[in-house]
Amino acid sequence: MNSQENSADTAKVPAQEKAPDWATAALVLGNGRIFWGQGIGAATDAAGEVCFNTSMTGYQEILTDPSYAGQIITFTFPHIGNVGANEEDIETLNPAARGVVLRADITQPSNHRAQINLNAWLVKHDLPGIAGIDTRALTRLIRDDGAPSGVVCHSPDGTFDIPALQAKAAAWPSLEGMDLAAEVTCKQSYSWDETQWQLGLGYGRLENPDYHVVAVDYGIKRNILRCLAAAKCKVTVVPASTSAEDILALNPDGIFLSNGPGDPAATGRYAVAEVQGLIKSRKPIFGICLGHQILSLALGAATEKMHQGHRGANQPVKDLATGKVEITSQNHGFVVQRDSLPSGVVETHTSLFDGSLEGIRVTGQPIFSVQYHPEASPGPQDSHYLFQRFIDLMAA
Repeated sequence: MNSQENSADTAKVPAQEKAPDWATAALVLGNGRIFWGQGIGAATDAAGEVCFNTSMTGYQEILTDPSYAGQIITFTFPHIGNVGANEEDIETLNPAARGVVLRADITQPSNHRAQINLNAWLVKHDLPGIAGIDTRALTRLIRDDGAPSGVVCHSPDGTFDIPALQAKAAAWPSLEGMDLAAEVTCKQSYSWDETQWQLGLGYGRLENPDYHVVAVDYGIKRNILRCLAAAKCKVTVVPASTSAEDILALNPDGIFLSNGPGDPAATGRYAVAEVQGLIKSRKPIFGICLGHQILSLALGAATEKMHQGHRGANQPVKDLATGKVEITSQNHGFVVQRDSLPSGVVETHTSLFDGSLEGIRVTGQPIFSVQYHPEASPGPQDSHYLFQRFIDLMAA
């Protein structure tokens, strides 16, 4: 039995057909298509939107990124799990991703920082997965037809209720219209002073801050907070639904709007009015990813769902002011419509993959945002200068 050879069968399987003898997992798409493979992680099933990520490193950071709430992640790079997992390389304590899809089986880790095998880490966090499938075929399917709904099911005894799984996959709603930020935001405010990790030293602590930043948590990544703390900012993190009045009462030098999952228009039903109040304060504002989209909505622009989204650590973006091309880390399935930008809002960055809008600034005000992730844990670091830009605005 060779699951990597046999699992390339991606044809639609009749509901009554039995699973192959060697299969202990199935990925069932909403259109009825089935990928058979070997189960990894928790012995359960989970539904979500099936997407793909092209990163070659940082799988643990990806799996713990709150922006992946509601999604099953397909890794296009085949060697996932080879450096194991640890307690340091996380972006949130409880992963929001629904499941994982791999080409090759998880191997024993080979890294001096590994504390646990990735498979055991997936079990610990109740994340099911499937390995041994033709991820190239699945990626082409997503590229051509858009991100489908699906169910990943790990069944160690090889029994599957295919009609039930197909029904569950078909019934899973689109991310369009979903306010997933409400699921991953913090429940109460807290302070953050942990700085970035250094080899041999671990994480540091900020002792003498120069600025106070209030970060609105739509699903914030820890490395964003670390970058702000490393830039001498005391950070107060507040829930996504916090009012502009309460934020301004904290007397921040600047306001940060974080990344997060779901449809920005859905989150915007309560977030836009508060961000508009923050804009009126004329304090510096910096937004990333969902925060960029919420800011754009508050300024009068519109957003839309993308065909397949941008997910990976190798996305080229051009800075229109300098002409410089940055290699960026990205994770988003929605985008701001360029033609909807109002007067006084200027496009600053453009994707060289598909020409989509990647950044804006407000003329005459200390307000800017980008669609991508300048904190980019574990990399690339081409866009770290944006944190200094935020600092400079607060200093001014």
